[in-house]
Amino acid sequence: MRRRLAILIMSLITSVALNAQNDVEEDYVVDYSKPQTYTLGGVRVSGNQFLDDGRILSVAGFKPGSKVTIPSEDVAVRLSAIMNQKYFRNVGIYVDSLSVARDTVWLRIDVQERPRVSAWLYKGVKKSEQDDLKEKLNLKRGRELSEYVISSSIGVIKNYYKEKGFNNARVEALTEEDSVINNAVRVTFDVDRGKKVKVRTITYEGVEEIDKYKLDKSMKKTKDRSWYNFFNSKKFNEDEYPNDKEKLIDAFNEHGYRDAKIVKDSIYTIEEGRLGINFRIDQGRKYYFRNITWTGNSVYPAETLNKVLRIEKGDVYDLVTLNQRLQGGKEGEQSVASLYRDYGYLFFNVTPVETNIVGDSVDVEIRMVEGKQATFNNVLISGNNITNERVIRRAVYTRPGYLYSQSDFERSIRELGTMSNFDAEKIVEQGTGWNLIPDPLNNTVDISYNVEEKSNSQLELSGGWGARTFVGTVGINFSNFSTRNFFRKEAWRPVPLGDNQTLAFRYQTNGTYYQALSASFVEPWLFGKKPTSLSISAYFTRQTNSYISQYYVNYSDDKAMNVGGFSIGLGKRLKWPDNYFTLYNSLGWQFYDLKDWYRYYVFTDGHYNNLNYTITLSRQSIDQQIYPRVGSDLTFSLQLTPPYSLLRSKDLDYSKMSDQDHYRWLEYNKWTFSGRSYVRIWKDLVLMTAAHFGYLGYYNRKWGYSPFEGFLVGGDGMSGYNTYGNDVISLRGYEDYSLTPYINGAYAGNVYDKFTVELRYPIILKPQSTIFALAFLEGGNCWSDIKEFNPFQIKRSAGVGLRVFLSVVGMLGVDWGYGFDGPADERSQFHFTIGQQF
Repeated sequence: MRRRLAILIMSLITSVALNAQNDVEEDYVVDYSKPQTYTLGGVRVSGNQFLDDGRILSVAGFKPGSKVTIPSEDVAVRLSAIMNQKYFRNVGIYVDSLSVARDTVWLRIDVQERPRVSAWLYKGVKKSEQDDLKEKLNLKRGRELSEYVISSSIGVIKNYYKEKGFNNARVEALTEEDSVINNAVRVTFDVDRGKKVKVRTITYEGVEEIDKYKLDKSMKKTKDRSWYNFFNSKKFNEDEYPNDKEKLIDAFNEHGYRDAKIVKDSIYTIEEGRLGINFRIDQGRKYYFRNITWTGNSVYPAETLNKVLRIEKGDVYDLVTLNQRLQGGKEGEQSVASLYRDYGYLFFNVTPVETNIVGDSVDVEIRMVEGKQATFNNVLISGNNITNERVIRRAVYTRPGYLYSQSDFERSIRELGTMSNFDAEKIVEQGTGWNLIPDPLNNTVDISYNVEEKSNSQLELSGGWGARTFVGTVGINFSNFSTRNFFRKEAWRPVPLGDNQTLAFRYQTNGTYYQALSASFVEPWLFGKKPTSLSISAYFTRQTNSYISQYYVNYSDDKAMNVGGFSIGLGKRLKWPDNYFTLYNSLGWQFYDLKDWYRYYVFTDGHYNNLNYTITLSRQSIDQQIYPRVGSDLTFSLQLTPPYSLLRSKDLDYSKMSDQDHYRWLEYNKWTFSGRSYVRIWKDLVLMTAAHFGYLGYYNRKWGYSPFEGFLVGGDGMSGYNTYGNDVISLRGYEDYSLTPYINGAYAGNVYDKFTVELRYPIILKPQSTIFALAFLEGGNCWSDIKEFNPFQIKRSAGVGLRVFLSVVGMLGVDWGYGFDGPADERSQFHFTIGQQF
């Protein structure tokens, strides 16, 4: 500022010879040592290249015809206003000329513009990092260069590398004149990242009774090279370090050391890029709970609240657990806050206060302000440009006028996340996926669900060559179909969508050898009022030996197997034991028509029927379908046929009956169980554990096991030429069906079990594509008779895999498995899968 005023004063006290043209007096010298007031005749601008005169004159604010005193503070203020625009290196205001009468002055604003930047360049920076920095810096070509721009940009670059662990990164801005563009420069940010700074060791002084492991795990971002931090980053995050110190004190508080404090923490260099951290702790004495009392509670008695709190007299004085059980925060665990908020008390507040400390015992009074019950006011839905709003409203548990319930709100988020129509990752995020707007004055709350539609209809067009034959497949699956709009012409874009119904067709063939056609329809809300689902499906497959007859002339083309069927089912969401349970009932009929058929079964000819009833009880509480992180999926199913043999004579000798008479109407009872559990281990790292069991039983030992509806265990779990006669069970690391007993030329898998432990980690989580890697341990087996069943006699395998979900084709997968108990030359197996395999 002093420099600018000096320029102004020097310019105004310099003598100026006036040109004598018309009304301008010639050879008149102005005495600037004495301020004089003039009428402003005009102002002109000189020296500007990029900014136009009008913009500079507008900032200066001079008005021709007005009075101006030279020199004066007013002129200095106007000069400062121009300089503050940061477009100029120097600015001067000069007397250009005076009138002959010495009462009118013409001024000149002379500017020296800052150079413009013609290019922003980077040195020592990777291409991917350049893209990130360009987005963060948002530097534009053609903008003026200033010290502020340079210093702030260097700060952004240093912070960028600091977040990556390069705490000692050096950045220098190099400028060079542009040889082509006048008054322009090229700026290069020269970056030396240095070595990434990581924490090698963390040590503690003055600590007793608490393991280093527990203290280390309490800090979320500051980790050393201990084995249990294998999956954690070891980089030193300077910004997160103060937060981790607070969490370290919380770890002491959790063990009863309420007075614990960090006396000193030392960060020292072990070698370049490697740090050590030493904490000197004053642990203090260990405290215990004594008396816990409640005040302000009228809705729930102290006995009920104590059951939720689960803290007894004499327990370690654990402040962390106390606050969690009061305020919530631990996933899946009930708290006092959730107890109240599930009953409408959104504005409930609770505060624990220490009222007395005697020796190592602490009395705590828990003070509560229950407030009034809140109700949902407006429930807003946005972003659904395909799915009808009523489909979303029927799925959520929050309705206008209902009492506020935290569980109902969380369940609504889960329901929207499990609908395949929306981005499951976005809906769980506050601000982008949902918003709560409380109104304490009126005891109401508005809620908005901001869904993001994603394409989930799938088109399958595929072909492949294998076993000297070509197989082509055409399939289409509409996962958001709408029969309601079927007859509306404008709704066909290309098909009517929006009601969350599923309509699917699939056709597969390789010519005359194999043909398969299937169709299905699912309505999740029958009549649109209750969560009762309707499902209808039908299928037909045909196999002949025409392919084989091309190579073996002793086979004829009239050998064939035809399989068809139809089923209809109703599912209902239950309220007990909880509303995660669903009961499903279905009635189905299948036929098997064999004509001199040589594969799969112990007989080759005949027509066989299967009339069955299936009841399925399931409970699904996963948070989303594609990449679940928490929850479980349990299914128990029982399929029954009429017990025809029990209606016949007990003395009937089935061994003397023909296959056609014996199995004309199949009879069996089929019991299956499938259970999967998902646990979030760290961030998005998920542990999936699963157990499966199946048993094909009979009513009459003399009648025996059914030749159809058994289990084929081993391999990738895909049925290949699907004949609908068996359940195909994957067990990676083994050949297809290789674990299934093969007796008298036919598969005889009547009992199986399977156990899986799978570690999953996502690579990409996007609405249109999800990719995750996995490592697995698996074991299972298959037996021909329940008497042989031994759950500990399993075939083991281990391996790794990759899953890719694309909205247009569904889930694709590839696995490599090693079967420990298979033949030596077949233990390494690759498996390719389409869809979810169980």
